[in-house]
Amino acid sequence: MSKKWGKCDFSEFEKLQKKFEKLSKTDISRFCQDVARELAARLLAKVIPRTPTGEGTFEVKDGKKYKLKDGGTLKRGWTADTEQQAESGSVPDAITYANSLRIARMGNDYIIIVENPVKYASYVEHGHRQEPGRFVPVLGKRLKASWVEGKYMLTISEKELESQLPSIIERKMKKYIEECFNNG
Repeated sequence: MSKKWGKCDFSEFEKLQKKFEKLSKTDISRFCQDVARELAARLLAKVIPRTPTGEGTFEVKDGKKYKLKDGGTLKRGWTADTEQQAESGSVPDAITYANSLRIARMGNDYIIIVENPVKYASYVEHGHRQEPGRFVPVLGKRLKASWVEGKYMLTISEKELESQLPSIIERKMKKYIEECFNNG
């Protein structure tokens, strides 16, 4: 005795299967690198505005301050390869710089390093000790506090970006899957 269950059209399932096969053959590594670069650019977009801009470099002669160069070296340092490049002012924008960064792969992790080559960056980030009463010619004044609190511009930016990671990655993944499904 046989039973008839009816007709079933599997063509839509076959199309879906082909799309999943195409998705499985895509370059996941490239996707992960794109995500890493986007996260680096977003981090730079957060940390650069938070980075304080100094008054610049001065020379004091006969009790008068003469400006030698403008401030902003530390801020420009986020997209510079060297401190000299940051001082010169010829640095790329955050997105261009993030796209130029090298990405290392360790197992399933993709690592991109965002750093500031300016020698005093860590002191501004984490704070530093100083000798109260010492005269600093570049500033034209004496130091008052024994400890200068850090600005934590990178720490704050990293934490802020970390809280946004799930939604950023979800959006990027959704767009990636839609592109794979719709382009073929």
